[in-house]
Amino acid sequence: MTSGPATGDRAPLGLIAGGGQLPLEILADLKARGEPVLTIAIKGETEPALAAQADHELGWGQIGQLFKALHTAGCDRVILIGGITRRPDFTSILGDLGTMRRLPTIVKAMVGGDDSLLTRVIRIFEGENLQVVGVADVAPGLLAPGGVIDGSALEAGSNEDMHLAYQAVRMLGELDIGQAAVAVGGRVIALEGAEGTDAMLQRCADLRANGRVRAKGAVGVLVKAAKPGQDLRVDLPAIGPRTIDLARAAGLAGIAVEAGRSLIADRAATLAAARAAGLFVYGLARPQEPEEQA
Repeated sequence: MTSGPATGDRAPLGLIAGGGQLPLEILADLKARGEPVLTIAIKGETEPALAAQADHELGWGQIGQLFKALHTAGCDRVILIGGITRRPDFTSILGDLGTMRRLPTIVKAMVGGDDSLLTRVIRIFEGENLQVVGVADVAPGLLAPGGVIDGSALEAGSNEDMHLAYQAVRMLGELDIGQAAVAVGGRVIALEGAEGTDAMLQRCADLRANGRVRAKGAVGVLVKAAKPGQDLRVDLPAIGPRTIDLARAAGLAGIAVEAGRSLIADRAATLAAARAAGLFVYGLARPQEPEEQA
């Protein structure tokens, strides 16, 4: 890490960390390769293990200080990684003078769907002469590979469920609603909404428990994929150990993620949990869009 102006040829990357293990994994990957990085933890969101080693820990009302820290360190690129459990309310962003100066832009960014919000947040950073980059740009080794990642080859039923759920996710993404769906026995039984993947999987477990979904043994597939046209610099779909636990509780046979466009957080622990639960994990190739084939 660095907390001062960049030295040498490389400017530090600004890592702005939300919740979850992914920011820690990104930071570890960058440090292992000797990449200079300025770490900024979001107060109340970032995991304590990362907040303890961050260069700065800032709240929503300290956006002026955020940009001052990035510019002082000489950053010209930033990565926004990790979960945000809630949007700030309007009172929480009434802080320092830098925040007040940017208030009209910030308020505009807080209106709209998830994709709208993320696009406008990126524009705020670009307006500060900071390039927003994604995991593929700074740590591509953390992206999910294609094919069988763990577990056995897909059986016919699981293959059918996987592709059906994937079609549902793509249709869902067109409406900027969610990034996940579950198919069991040739029909879609759950779509992700604002509640998130964990709550959706809990609904699947409830459906099986009350007999609304009747299936013997482990059957069905959870699919997580980026929305069509999604800006891949932010909010990539991800799974982790918690996803495995909930998929097992829902009686699913496996999980598929979009290869090269999704993340497996805490990969070793996630795949070990999948192995112990008897679930497969698969990297699903994205079909080319018509404009890409032209």
